Amino acid sequence: MKLVHRNVILLSCLQGFLLTNGITLVAVNGLVGVSLAPMKWLATFPVTAYVLGSALTTLPAAFFMKRHGRSRGFMLGSGLGVAGALTGALAISIGSFWLLCLGTLLAGAYNAFGAQYRFAAADAADVSWKSKAISLTLAGGIMGGVVGPELSKYTRELMTPIFMASYLTLAGFAFLSLLIASRLDIPPLSTSEQQAKGRPLAVIAAQPKFIVAVLAAACGYGVMNLLMTATPIAMEICRYPFAEAAFVLEWHVIGMFAPSFFTGHLIRRFGLLPVMFTGALLNFLCIGIALAGFAVMNFWWALTLLGVGWNFLFIGGTTLLTETYRPEERAKVQGFNDFLIFAVMGISSLSSGVVITGAGWNTLNLIAIPAIALTAIATATLWWRTPAKA
Repeated sequence: MKLVHRNVILLSCLQGFLLTNGITLVAVNGLVGVSLAPMKWLATFPVTAYVLGSALTTLPAAFFMKRHGRSRGFMLGSGLGVAGALTGALAISIGSFWLLCLGTLLAGAYNAFGAQYRFAAADAADVSWKSKAISLTLAGGIMGGVVGPELSKYTRELMTPIFMASYLTLAGFAFLSLLIASRLDIPPLSTSEQQAKGRPLAVIAAQPKFIVAVLAAACGYGVMNLLMTATPIAMEICRYPFAEAAFVLEWHVIGMFAPSFFTGHLIRRFGLLPVMFTGALLNFLCIGIALAGFAVMNFWWALTLLGVGWNFLFIGGTTLLTETYRPEERAKVQGFNDFLIFAVMGISSLSSGVVITGAGWNTLNLIAIPAIALTAIATATLWWRTPAKA
């Protein structure tokens, strides 16, 4: 087996454990937040703390791995995941809302390191296989889509207080990811590449490709997070049982990652920018279905299509970003890209709780339209200007 293929398999497994952690937290944190929050509008603040932890750690994580290598960086991230899950379990056991937020902050730091899995796959692959390596790595997220919601259902009442067993189980998964990360064999940067600074970030960020890549990934992730975070609360308001919300989230995450098995092929067949533009159109379709009614199938269709749209935008944006930097510049560009993504996610997750508990589900969906429109217009403009290279 080629080294790059072995690494992609391991990275895909790591992605699965990371998403199991993330989706389980999304499924339970809003509900735990409702029960522990000192004020109702703070219900989704633990999710916001998760995103904040990711945003604060992205650049340090990227530069740590630039100096110490991918394997050690991913092991450190998994260790933070273990600490975050154990802190969350302790918070629930003593009924502390702010300790829960600390736990999700640490879990967010784990997510910041894990966000680099896709870049590790891209950096280790040649140009012709880059989009496929990214896609196959992200495909491991299907595990999170299936295991995460099911885990939240079956561990919900396994221990007292409710959901404490969910957090303890996540600590075990994070420890397994630490062991897998130790088996990675990704060549480090050369000494000259580690020491070289490359072009100023402002110069790199001025490229049209960079702007569209970041916009697609940030807006795609922000809209996805805005609606996904609010879905369990919206379905609880509609008096649906928790199992129905877990079912919808399960298919949402399958929609996010199942297309990864063929997204790379679609990019090679039809071009990068057409696939990204299709992702924006799927987001519009998602919102149309969400606004059409409050049946379980409306939530199911909307969230599934939202996941597929995210997949096209995120994989497309990641692939496009890799065309904008040199090897010695990748740490700062990848870290800055993920910082922007997580900053947008932080705003969207906090806004999600405020809007869903105040103005409601329909208003939340309408708020997402401008971001999707901006992404679609920017992608279409770049596509029109550079059709031969799309």
